[in-house]
Amino acid sequence: GDTRFPSVANSSKSQVMQFESCHPSLPAIFLLITAYAIVTLVGLVGNLCLIVIIRKQKENQNVTNILIANLSISDIFICVMCIPFTVAYTLMDYWVFGEAMCKLTSFVQSMSITVSTFSLVLIAVERYQLIVNPRGWKPNISHAFWAIIFIWAFSLIISTPFFIFHQITDDPLRNLSYHNDIYANKVVCIEVWPSIEERLGFTTTMLVFQYFFPLVFIFICYLRIFVCLRKRHNKVDKVRENENRLNENKRINIMLISIVLTFGTCWLPLNVFNIVFDWNYEALMNCHHNVVFTLCHLVAMISTCVNPVFYGFLNKNFQKDLVVLLHNLRCFESRRIYENIALSTLNTDVSKGSLKLTNGPANI
Repeated sequence: GDTRFPSVANSSKSQVMQFESCHPSLPAIFLLITAYAIVTLVGLVGNLCLIVIIRKQKENQNVTNILIANLSISDIFICVMCIPFTVAYTLMDYWVFGEAMCKLTSFVQSMSITVSTFSLVLIAVERYQLIVNPRGWKPNISHAFWAIIFIWAFSLIISTPFFIFHQITDDPLRNLSYHNDIYANKVVCIEVWPSIEERLGFTTTMLVFQYFFPLVFIFICYLRIFVCLRKRHNKVDKVRENENRLNENKRINIMLISIVLTFGTCWLPLNVFNIVFDWNYEALMNCHHNVVFTLCHLVAMISTCVNPVFYGFLNKNFQKDLVVLLHNLRCFESRRIYENIALSTLNTDVSKGSLKLTNGPANI
């Protein structure tokens, strides 16, 4: 779940001479920046709207909505703290943001992904208890807030090694600076572990517990939910009220499963890239390794848009509340413009009066 920057700093000496031909063209850079800008804008604005709407729906607040809002908060962190720095670093191939940001970007990304994954796990557990085990324990809003606090604390702790072992150094660029003045006096942001074995052990464990294990658990939960709803649907064909309730549960589950599947699909390419980079990085050390990384990373960042998009398309209440929110913002803006016009008119009238007062004695 962390960002591995496979920059030119990792290239072998034989590849340095041909590095100039590896730079992307201006149209490619423009497309890349445009794609990242769209993803960031949709992720940031969409998730902020989602949080505002869920907060306003106090009477309809439930565990799922609170966990969805928590998912949006982690996505906002990625949009603000990770995407801009990763794009700049990938395009420049050296780090200009200082050691603090070097440590923070990977740390925040790892923490946010862990929060997102385990929020999806808790949503699956809540849906499972609600549908498969309705007479058993049901998490309430208080439980949801405590779970969120635990998730953030746990994510912070397990992501701490990224903060500790990331540092800026000029070592990988020293040989490159002989061939290319661009890299003279420049630094890179890389992981420096005491040993390769420790790095491999940690990153592989993180991959299993941060990505594969939670998604398998979620898949099993929703599979059992699907089987349970299918059985119930066959039993209540003649009961209209129960059928409506089942259809509503089905719609909610389709929305949540869509979020989970898209989240897992978006992060899969980057996780595969990280596995290959960890265990056999020479396989990626060719002219197009930055392109491969960038595409994998861009697909992963699309996951920040998944929450508001699916929640918006598959939730009619959200669509209505979004229209109301936009209408209120427009009314507020119109009111502010009106007040500014009124104030400016008042100022003009005052100035006219003062001019008359000033001109008065002169006429006498």
